[in-house]
Amino acid sequence: MTVTRNERIRNICIIAHVDHGKTTLVDHLLRQAGLFQSHEVLTERMMDSNSLERERGITIAAKNAAFAIGPTKVNLIDTPGHSDFSGEVERILSTVDGSILLVDAAEGPLPQTRFVLKKSLEQGHRIVLCINKVDRKEVQGDNFKSLHKVVDQVFSLFLELGATEEQSEFPILYACARKGWCTADLDELPALLNEEKPGTLKPMFDLIHDYLPPPSIVDGEPMKLLFSNISWSEYLGQMGIGKVFAGKLEKNQVAFHHTLDENGTQIVRRTLLPKIFVYSGMKQVEVDNIEAGDIAAVSGCQNILIGDCLTATQEQLPMQRIKVEAPTMRMIFSINTSPLSGMEGEAIQARKLRDRLLQECRVNVAMQFQETETTEQFYLLGRGELQFSVLVEQMRREGLEFMIGRPTILLRENEKGEKEEPVETVYIDMPSGASGAVTELMQLRKGVLESYDSLSETRVRLQFAIPSRRFFGVRSHVLTITKGEGILSSEVSGYIPYQGAMFSRANGSLISDRAGKTTAYALANLEERGKLFIRPSTEVYEGMVIGECSRDNDMNVNPVRGKQLTNVRSVSSDGITILAGVRDMSLEEYIEWIDDDEWIECTPKNIRVRKRELTGAKRSVIRNKK
Repeated sequence: MTVTRNERIRNICIIAHVDHGKTTLVDHLLRQAGLFQSHEVLTERMMDSNSLERERGITIAAKNAAFAIGPTKVNLIDTPGHSDFSGEVERILSTVDGSILLVDAAEGPLPQTRFVLKKSLEQGHRIVLCINKVDRKEVQGDNFKSLHKVVDQVFSLFLELGATEEQSEFPILYACARKGWCTADLDELPALLNEEKPGTLKPMFDLIHDYLPPPSIVDGEPMKLLFSNISWSEYLGQMGIGKVFAGKLEKNQVAFHHTLDENGTQIVRRTLLPKIFVYSGMKQVEVDNIEAGDIAAVSGCQNILIGDCLTATQEQLPMQRIKVEAPTMRMIFSINTSPLSGMEGEAIQARKLRDRLLQECRVNVAMQFQETETTEQFYLLGRGELQFSVLVEQMRREGLEFMIGRPTILLRENEKGEKEEPVETVYIDMPSGASGAVTELMQLRKGVLESYDSLSETRVRLQFAIPSRRFFGVRSHVLTITKGEGILSSEVSGYIPYQGAMFSRANGSLISDRAGKTTAYALANLEERGKLFIRPSTEVYEGMVIGECSRDNDMNVNPVRGKQLTNVRSVSSDGITILAGVRDMSLEEYIEWIDDDEWIECTPKNIRVRKRELTGAKRSVIRNKK
């Protein structure tokens, strides 16, 4: 058997750090490839089809599209840029043969840039460097000197990550994805930026066709396909998406599905493939056969796992399964046991909750499922709080009620038998005036300042090493300190000796000692006790957390007490009660805020915090006695 290349196909992906312009660039590539008619109304960030992706402005799941450059078909995959979703990038890199590395012209290579580039180089990919956002004001001064600095930083990163000599001789493009143009010539930038000259993405199309390699295929071997993604059709059910590495895939073909059972044992199922599809634009188009090297979507297989393999014969050995980096933390999920259970959504039982979590693990190889000692609670292992919060939000939108606990880090033992915990490398770009407050925040969380770089006259970049468990919730605090101008990114960089027990927060909780509806009168009297999370006329129950106490211990309070009515009227006592302020907490802030003895109750309408033990007489208000 010999290995050849299919010159009629290119399989590529765009990799970058979050918010460096991947999805915007994909939009213009698809437009300029002629996929849409002039009268079609197109939305921005077409590939971000998920409502959560549009709301948060990030790519969560990898997605496929295809266009043509002359007679050559290009399969393009848009990948996530946030480090919590790096498992999506890892599994998709096995499908493609080349990558476009997108780097912000002002920010340069950031942590996720390093991670995805390392994985791409390990796959042997050729890389095209595209420096985006050259229209930023901080880039254009001093004859684009900063662009040379970014190129040098990327080249140093290539060498540091062990790139070969061929990979290190990467072509460079300078782009403004927002306006849909790029160039390989720095001298053209002034004319393009001033709109004196029309610009297109033709230089990128040329490099995709001429520089990035076609897919390798094995001649003489029967059909073989590796699943790297899963989708769902209302008419066909579960569909597997993957690259055909050998042979020809045909409609109504009998194939053998190599997968794993619940115990992780390799099994083989005989299956029929009634329909097969390829990508054209952003749509799936049914075809009769698919040649080796192309990316296909097939129906007929049941219970597909990422990394499963299809072969034409039962005797063929499956391809090596897709492997990703190990999880660094876990979160506990439980059925909803609060007094308000079932009033705002579907209070699912343990079996359905278990099935939903297992379904997520089948689609997302970066997550793992674990049983607990009780039948009503389950562990989910993952990469970061954002990954967990996105799953929780998806489940809420499905109408489910459940509870989650505080994430805990996964410890490991070194060769000496000593415990180690994961540590994050954190980069924060911010106004220089906020650096002192941010440094103080990080030091309170056991962070160590590793470098301080001046980006311009007004902005600096700080690099910290901080234990992963102390990094929860840092993002929201940094945005508050920097007044929304801070840019934070992180990656798990290794392990350090276990730092011992740490409080998740300094203050205790204000806890309702009875059920009922809160009153403005009662809440106004409680404001001096701490910061409230709820408003008047909110339904509460015994054991529900209604705010943060101003002291370090918990406090049981009565938030439903009404004002005593008398027949004596006075101007001072009959005025309208106005609360000083209520702290509105997001899901991510609650995940960071809660303690180990508390649950977050998640329903389609509300997010609440409660104590695990609801009855006040059965729990201590002294936090170190729990």
